[in-house]
Amino acid sequence: MTTALYAGSFDPATYGHLDVIERASRLFDRLVVAVGVHHEKKGEFDAAEREAMLRELVVPIAARTGGQIEVVTFTCLVVDIARQHGARVIVRGIRNSSDLDVEVGMAGMNAALAPEIDTIYFGASSGVRHVASSLVKQIARLGGDVAAFVPPQVAEKLRARYPIR
Repeated sequence: MTTALYAGSFDPATYGHLDVIERASRLFDRLVVAVGVHHEKKGEFDAAEREAMLRELVVPIAARTGGQIEVVTFTCLVVDIARQHGARVIVRGIRNSSDLDVEVGMAGMNAALAPEIDTIYFGASSGVRHVASSLVKQIARLGGDVAAFVPPQVAEKLRARYPIR
C-alpha cells in the first residue's frame, strides 16, 4: 500500500484543493490530508472546523476513486507528520510559476530532512488554476459570492460570517 500526504492550511478548502485530493487519491492507495495548525497565524476557520469540513468533502471523492482518504491535523514539520502516517510521498499542487518557485524550495528542505520521502507536484487543472484560499477569503470579507470557488458547504460557512451584499 502506497501512502501519500497532502498538507496545507485548507483555510478554507477550495475546489483547487479538492482537485488535488481527487487526483492524488486515484494514484495512491491511501491519502492523508493534513491540516496544518500554526499557532502564530489567525485563520478564518479554526483547525477543528477545517478538519470537519474536509472530512465531509472527501467522502464522495473516496467513493469515486476507491481510495482511502484520512484527514488529520498537525503542528509539527510536514516530514514528521508524513513519517507518522507512513507516507512515502508528499503531494503538492502548483497553480503557476510563483507556486513552483516556493514549492521547489520547500521540497529541497524536506528532502534534506527526510530523504526517504519524495515530493510530487500536481499542476492545477485549468478550471481551478486561478483559485486561491487567500483570494476566496478576501472576496467573502468584501461581501462577494464565492460559490464558484468553494463547495457549497464552505460557501455557506463563509456567508454566515460575511453576508453577500
